[in-house]
Amino acid sequence: MTQNPSRPELEEFYQRIDGHELAPLWEVIHKLLARQPITRAVPHLWRYREVRPFLLESGEIISAKEAERRVLILENPNLRGEAKTADSLYAGLQLILPGEIAPAHRHTQSALRFIVEGEGAYTAVDGERAYMNPGDLILTPSWSWHDHGHEGSDPMVWLDGLDIPQVQFFGSTFGEGYDADVFETTLPPGTNQARFGANVRAVDDLPEKPFSPLFTYPFNETNQALEKLIQSREPNPWHGYKMEYQNPMNGGPVMPTLSAFLHGMQKKFISRPYQTTEHQVFSVIRGSGKTMVGEGKDQIEISWQPKDHFVIPGWYRYTHQAEADSTLFSFSDQGSQQKLGIWREKKHEI
Repeated sequence: MTQNPSRPELEEFYQRIDGHELAPLWEVIHKLLARQPITRAVPHLWRYREVRPFLLESGEIISAKEAERRVLILENPNLRGEAKTADSLYAGLQLILPGEIAPAHRHTQSALRFIVEGEGAYTAVDGERAYMNPGDLILTPSWSWHDHGHEGSDPMVWLDGLDIPQVQFFGSTFGEGYDADVFETTLPPGTNQARFGANVRAVDDLPEKPFSPLFTYPFNETNQALEKLIQSREPNPWHGYKMEYQNPMNGGPVMPTLSAFLHGMQKKFISRPYQTTEHQVFSVIRGSGKTMVGEGKDQIEISWQPKDHFVIPGWYRYTHQAEADSTLFSFSDQGSQQKLGIWREKKHEI
């Protein structure tokens, strides 16, 4: 669609209606009905070897309690100052040191934690602790009390993924602190995993809540499932081996606004070009490779290694190329888009 030409009578009309909080649709309809999805975000890579020293330095200058959450936001270069990694996603790297407690609070935003390094720390969700190990996924759904503590001996780092921009869009952002640093423990560790992680459920447990009741997904289990998948079939041409973390009550995404995935790619695998309207943030667990994002002269190369993080905004064409056997984690807004009926994908043939 083409823009309307500028004419004196139109400009004079625009000035008069502006004082009445009116605006002409025909001047912006070409953007609202663009032939391609429009995103302000751009692809970007955060190298862990460059980020980690800053994380550790932050631990020397501010405590977890002072900061409430000691996090370095992975801000998109085109969205600086907006606490956004993509148009609809927030991501950051959080540090907690031995002996620290990040005090209990809750908020309307949904959050996930993907563990990058360390052991001995925990996240407590509504009174049950989940101890963290690298590769584990832990959920803190909307309006659930949660705090973090560290009983180990080395720094603990994890990727925070939240739907902050989505909640901001609806004007529904709010939260509150608890009256103590730690929410009282009501269940022993592992209760949640035993109840909902064994493919059985109590007959009177109904899927009343829109998020997964299983708030911890241990990597020793998810990785085993991925390895069995790799042994059992040929790779998907566009994804390699891609598994979705699911809500065991209904088979849907783990939370209404955030979907999470585990990716496996064998050495020398090259995916066919792919596009999707969802925004994606990746965390590299093991292996190495590169992802070619964009087309023609605008194409960029993201060369990744373990613990690196990168973002692919919606509708950017991309191809993964694994240089070694690789495993990656990702989260996206696919669940939100599918519920709204706006999610699309495009699979390109070679």
